[in-house]
Amino acid sequence: MEIILNYFPDLTEEQRRQFAALYDLYIDWNSKINVISRKDIENLYEHHVLHSLGIAKFANFRPGTAIMDLGTGGGFPGIPLSILFPEVKFHLVDSIGKKVRVATEVANAIGLKNATFRHARAEEEKRKFDFVISRAVMPLADLVKIIQKNISSKQQNSLPNGLICLKGGELEHETMSFRHKTVIHSLSNDFKEEFFQTKKVVYVPI
Repeated sequence: MEIILNYFPDLTEEQRRQFAALYDLYIDWNSKINVISRKDIENLYEHHVLHSLGIAKFANFRPGTAIMDLGTGGGFPGIPLSILFPEVKFHLVDSIGKKVRVATEVANAIGLKNATFRHARAEEEKRKFDFVISRAVMPLADLVKIIQKNISSKQQNSLPNGLICLKGGELEHETMSFRHKTVIHSLSNDFKEEFFQTKKVVYVPI
């Protein structure tokens, strides 16, 4: 938990309480339904919570913004971002029902009021959002194709509506068809841990 406070020292008491509760909740749920690799659960705060919050180092969402987290799995990046941005509406979607259940139960346990959940494939979600966020779910071109229908034309943030992804490694090939408008932000500029050396936020306005 200290690692979160190092980089986000201005959290309210409620946010601190919610972040602190995540560890025991995910340990418990992960023993029943595997949403995080067993080897990696010890690194929950660094590899999953802080990684999710990397999006906040790139974008600051205005109150009332609507965001869909596509392929949320056990709730990443949606749940950490829901805690950080309590005035923003998050809709977490995944095609695997048991993962959606874990995310829902965790959110209920910490009293998240700004997150909704849906067990569905991306193609089935028809609602409009300001942004779609995702963590390494599929190649960028496939993702853009699927979520174009979900991006609202009404703008309310300084950053134009679009897709914000957490990705790792070499992205040149993946971003080739969008390279004139893609923004790649290296998380190694924000977080000093070795894990973030190759981690990036990729933004495509839509």
